[in-house]
Amino acid sequence: MPAENASAAGNLDDDDYPAYTMGRAADVLGTTPAFLRAVGEAGLIAPLRSEGGHRRYSRRQLRVAARARELVDQGTPVEAACRIVSLEDQLDDTLRLNQDIRRKLDEKPGEHGANI
Repeated sequence: MPAENASAAGNLDDDDYPAYTMGRAADVLGTTPAFLRAVGEAGLIAPLRSEGGHRRYSRRQLRVAARARELVDQGTPVEAACRIVSLEDQLDDTLRLNQDIRRKLDEKPGEHGANI
């Protein structure tokens, strides 16, 4: 395999690699490029730009946009859907951090114990 293809192949498992063009991303989500622009303008996702200035999306960004689309399909305005998804992500991160802290505290013998 040529060297330039080897580095591209290494990105196949990377959820953050911007592999999708706007058109392909819209097809995958079953939506329009305008929807992707709207969630980008709302600050929910920030696609990378190719050297030519074209938007490129990662799989992680497509999952986030898909969640926003679910809410929009249920009648939620795009801006509100983006805020909801953002808050859901913040809550997940906070719960995960809380769980990690509790686990670390529980591992310290004789200090706080498991009844926190």
